Amino acid sequence: MTQTTLPADSPPLHDTVEHRRLRDSKQRKADWKHWGPYVADRAWGTVREDYSPDGEAWDYFRHDHARSRAYRWNEDGLAGVCNRYQNAAMALAVWNEKDEILKERLFGLSGPEGNHGEDVKEYYYYLDSTPSHSYMRMLYRYPQAAYPYAELVDASRGRSKLKPEHELIDQLRDCFAEKRYFDVVVEYAKATPEDLLCRITVTNHGPEAAPIHVLPHIWFRNTWSWGYDAARPMLKASGDRRIEVKERHLGKRHWAVDASSVELMFTENETNRRIHAGDPNASPYSKDSIHAAVVEGDRDRLNPARRGTKAAAHCRFELAPGESQVMRTRFSPSMGEAPFADFDKVFSRRQGEADDFYDAIQGPVASEDDRRVQRQAYAGLLWTKQFYHFSTDLWLAGDPSQPPVAEERKKGRNSDWPHAYHLDVISMPDKWEYPWFAAWDLAFHTLPLAQIDPEWAKRQLVLLLREWYMHPNGQIPAYEWNFSDVNPPVHAWACWRVYKIARKVTGRTDTAFLEEVFHKLLLNFTWWVNRKDSSGQNVFQGGFLGLDNIGVFDRSKPIGHLGVLEQADGTGWMGMYCLNMLAIALELARYNRAYEPIATKFLEHFVYIADAINNELSGTGLWSETDGFYYDALRYPDGDSHRLRIKSFVGLIPLFAVETIEPDLLERLPDFRRRMEWFIRYRPEVVDALPSIVAPGNGNRRLLSLVNKSRLERVLGRMFDPNQFLSPYGLRSLSKEHEQHPFRFEYDGEEQQVGYEPAESGSYLFGGNSNWRGPVWFPTNYLMIESLQKFHHYYGDAVRVKVGDTGATCNLEQAAGDLSERLIDLFRTKEGGRRPVLGDESLMQGDPDWTDHVPFYEYFHGDTGKGLGASHQTGWTALVAKLIQQTSEHPESHRRGQK
Repeated sequence: MTQTTLPADSPPLHDTVEHRRLRDSKQRKADWKHWGPYVADRAWGTVREDYSPDGEAWDYFRHDHARSRAYRWNEDGLAGVCNRYQNAAMALAVWNEKDEILKERLFGLSGPEGNHGEDVKEYYYYLDSTPSHSYMRMLYRYPQAAYPYAELVDASRGRSKLKPEHELIDQLRDCFAEKRYFDVVVEYAKATPEDLLCRITVTNHGPEAAPIHVLPHIWFRNTWSWGYDAARPMLKASGDRRIEVKERHLGKRHWAVDASSVELMFTENETNRRIHAGDPNASPYSKDSIHAAVVEGDRDRLNPARRGTKAAAHCRFELAPGESQVMRTRFSPSMGEAPFADFDKVFSRRQGEADDFYDAIQGPVASEDDRRVQRQAYAGLLWTKQFYHFSTDLWLAGDPSQPPVAEERKKGRNSDWPHAYHLDVISMPDKWEYPWFAAWDLAFHTLPLAQIDPEWAKRQLVLLLREWYMHPNGQIPAYEWNFSDVNPPVHAWACWRVYKIARKVTGRTDTAFLEEVFHKLLLNFTWWVNRKDSSGQNVFQGGFLGLDNIGVFDRSKPIGHLGVLEQADGTGWMGMYCLNMLAIALELARYNRAYEPIATKFLEHFVYIADAINNELSGTGLWSETDGFYYDALRYPDGDSHRLRIKSFVGLIPLFAVETIEPDLLERLPDFRRRMEWFIRYRPEVVDALPSIVAPGNGNRRLLSLVNKSRLERVLGRMFDPNQFLSPYGLRSLSKEHEQHPFRFEYDGEEQQVGYEPAESGSYLFGGNSNWRGPVWFPTNYLMIESLQKFHHYYGDAVRVKVGDTGATCNLEQAAGDLSERLIDLFRTKEGGRRPVLGDESLMQGDPDWTDHVPFYEYFHGDTGKGLGASHQTGWTALVAKLIQQTSEHPESHRRGQK
């Protein structure tokens, strides 16, 4: 076995205090990430809290239960923080003396209640965070009118799917128009890794004086009520403004409060059994006791001994118009007589260090508006880390102290994943709408994460490949609603990209990480080949593959008597997977020649996939020469096939399967080069369609691609046509031509159709809470940008395209730059201070109180750019931070570079 010495490490790009803090964390010198914003925004309505026989998670544990019913697996709260195992948590509650309940958590509609699925109905913004969480800031905008819980539910239930969602600002328009709201800004700073400071600033924006109750909370996750270990931790008053905290893992700690007038309140984080089971409570002190005392005036519900497992510091303010009040807390292993003496100094220092960190990161970013968007994108990404706890076998069996579970559920959802045991902090898509990990979302999260915290990005990718996540058969779990669902295989791509980004940021070549993930990815690749290529001809199925309703029928279900659906996107994804694995193998072969034969395997497998998707004579091809596009095909039981002529992103995904091979690499890996040359010579029937593998291109590179030059140019002609895929804000998921010419197909005696829908979905297909029939989505747009850049590396100026209606042409690097700018433009301030993402909401557009706070939605209107779906999907939509960075570092690729 031949080993090659790794290249010498280069200095890291940056060396701020926060960067040094991250290095200390990585080297286990200081555990700066032990505490963070790991509390979910919603824990009710989740699969893991559902013990029903029918799997109706939304009905089993509703929002109305959350204030009085203990969670089994993890806590939720407003602006919450906890340690990585959530032994203790801290969050905020507020009350305006008009609401019917204490506001302890964000409210939203359940899946069945919303006309477009689950939807949070609050205004909150994650404004800042360092990767170590040494400093964090978020804003919650709290109406002074009674919060319209029932009205929002009723209004949404009565709306058809053809109408937009009914939002809080629609229900309380006069309240927001008159600025009758409080801005509640919650900030955290760490004096040390274990010393947490919190500053809560409440401002009355309204025209009149208004009252507000502010209640910072501290409590323990309930680990004692389930019949395993009855030992419980303890909170106990140690003064009028101090609480002693005792927990077996955390030891002894102290929590102190500083405000003008404070009352400490104590209860237990336990279910109110009288409400939920009709049984008498062992004591009057239950999870909802603080709500009962503050809102209902029932002070008998508070423990007069001033002890328990849940506590709050209650402070009431009467704020004049424009007035602000501050409340401060501190949580520390030790505390002197004056715990707040250095409070402001610590905050000032940590804020300054956060500014220094982002100044270093954002050095090339000239626009103040772009800097704001990028920093808030990073903040949202970092705030949406969440403690995720779930054991499938314990969940299926039920807990010893709880009522027996129905036998049928033991063979229900996720019962074929008994090995799954999760007790980790994970990057979530959205901690309210999607408070559970989603495998393909997570892959995209890691790219912007790698720019600011490469170690965390790598850990996230490794985590889903560990044996307590990955199935023994090699499948990566999709998400808790169905671990067995099939997401696009983008994990290898993310690992490869994070490896390269981390090398740039840290100056270190981390082949140990690359090797670790590569071996696990081999298992997953094999699972794909064995399970998703039913005919063995290298044309793949896969199911819905994350593109929910993009097809004429639900692609997540078998199509029965019709046969099988051979998918252009499934085959494209697998071509991309092959090339990602090839790239990783070639990189590892630079340092260990044992990887050369594995690289050869992926090269040959890719060529066979390319032949299958393009070969019309063999009957497997998915290319239409007539239309110049790739389509899914129905393969009937008798062997005949029928192409489904829907011009959607399904037909663009084959472009993702592209990789260049540098000439120096072929020189360094002679065994791989010889095998490649042999294959080219003796397998001409499968190589002929890929001349770029034979003929050197720009810079003497070789190109591996599913799409040859002529087909590439035809697809790009459609893709950059504003009457088809190109919108002012990126690529649509479905061609606009289907607006006037919907695709129709008769299925089971009914005519189904796919038409252009640029906003929310008008159907219930695949749940109906997302839409791939027209809107712009960040993950697929981002992958297209990377693909265009790779094609340019090979073709240079030999391929030029017309982007939009300008009449001018540009090369593919410039086209990628143009597409990047369109996506960033979703968030940029335009004429009159308007941001496209905010849509046509007149109360928000042009008002800095709204426009300075940027929401990062799940997807975007295909014509106007309005944000749609989950409103805090800073997971994959945080890719805008990566785009801002690379367009700032390489301005020559902007649209201004077109000729």
